[in-house]
Amino acid sequence: MVSNESDTFELNGELTIHRMGYGAMRVTGKDIIGPPEDEDAARQLLQQVVDLGVDFIDTADSYGPGVSERLIGEALPVDEIVVATKAGLLRERGGEWLPHGDPDYIRNQVLVSRDRLGVDSIDLYQFHRPDPDTPFEDSIEAFAECKDAGLVDHIGLSNVTVEQLETARDHIDVATVQNQYNIGNRDDEDVLQACEEYDIGFMPWFPLAAGNLGGLEDDLEAVAANHDATRYQIALAWLLEHSPVTLPIPGTSSPDHLEENVAASGLELSGEEYTRLTEASAP
Repeated sequence: MVSNESDTFELNGELTIHRMGYGAMRVTGKDIIGPPEDEDAARQLLQQVVDLGVDFIDTADSYGPGVSERLIGEALPVDEIVVATKAGLLRERGGEWLPHGDPDYIRNQVLVSRDRLGVDSIDLYQFHRPDPDTPFEDSIEAFAECKDAGLVDHIGLSNVTVEQLETARDHIDVATVQNQYNIGNRDDEDVLQACEEYDIGFMPWFPLAAGNLGGLEDDLEAVAANHDATRYQIALAWLLEHSPVTLPIPGTSSPDHLEENVAASGLELSGEEYTRLTEASAP
């Protein structure tokens, strides 16, 4: 039986989670718009996530929009797991993602997300993306107000630079940062290093890059052969090995792929294997 064998991390030194999580963007319709074709199957998948020992699930108000949050609230014992959600992006039916960090919008969306998830307080509330039309600090202050009001327990950032992280830390205790990162795309290595310095959880979104792992397939396949694993499992195992603050959140709508991803939490790379992959993927 597959189970989550990753070690744990404490958000702000308070909230303990297993480091291998699940990203719930794919329990929606095509282009992350509207409901999935089979909502019952989506609920069953979410239940399987928890059954496999995953206790950290990431979503956002813009996934659907609203669909992912609603299904999580319907399907899962949200008081027994840690659910992270986000605000700061608008959606259009054509699939566009539009930054929207207006403080009034954030203060409104936290109430909407609480209702969909069925919680009194959101475990981890993240600013989805800085908005060029809204001062960054104004958006961050809105998240701080949500925490002060008891609407959220912890605050995270997403798609930020080191400079923006430092600015945010002047106003809030940052629990997590979620940036695009994987073994084939380490452009934000400096952000990860800053998270290590401050003991902030780093959530690499797009951790498997939809299979496009930056030309590292040969190296990954060679290591995978040593473990009777897939190259994607090795890519996840590398993320867990690379830093003690990484919190991978691979997402899928496939029960088989879900089991495969969670099984990667039990893989242990040798020092030689880790060095080979790290050097091959160096920025």
